[in-house]
Amino acid sequence: MTNIAIFVSGSGTNCENIIKYFQGSKDIRIKLVLSNKADAYALVRAQKLGIDTCVVPKAKFNTPDHLMPILEQYDINFIVLAGFLLFIPDYLINAFPRRMINLHPALLPKFGGKGMWGHHVHEAVKAAGETETGMTIHWVSSEIDGGEIIVQYKTPLSPNDTADDIAAKEHLLEMEYFPKAIEKIINEQV
Repeated sequence: MTNIAIFVSGSGTNCENIIKYFQGSKDIRIKLVLSNKADAYALVRAQKLGIDTCVVPKAKFNTPDHLMPILEQYDINFIVLAGFLLFIPDYLINAFPRRMINLHPALLPKFGGKGMWGHHVHEAVKAAGETETGMTIHWVSSEIDGGEIIVQYKTPLSPNDTADDIAAKEHLLEMEYFPKAIEKIINEQV
């Protein structure tokens, strides 16, 4: 059994989609949704679906003596970052080698790194005049958005697309492919 913790900072549409996808799975279970923000709506979504939640503020997130016991309590052996906006400390990367993935809302290595999250990414894609965008799932490393790329999914853009249009197109990819990719990654690891 693979027990997943989903780390979130925001509204949690991906989080909810992942939880629903794995409901009833005999091999993969969402055990915990963890956020650095007490007001993250993802926590409400998770609780409505019967998943335990936990808030770990930034100061405590960087302390292994606080976070690791929580993950051990839930027997977590895989972590999914789904809109989680804190830098991942080395102790956590070392504790979950090739067992922690992140979703980035662009085709890395373009439009990644510090400050490239959410709408900032889609605005940068628009400003660059890109003809396509997409999502990247990658292993988490000590470099922001710099981990080895596992898979990318693409969608075409038109010159008339606004940053909001780009965001909507990319979000459709996330809803369709993120849970399936998680399942495939885990099954290949086992």
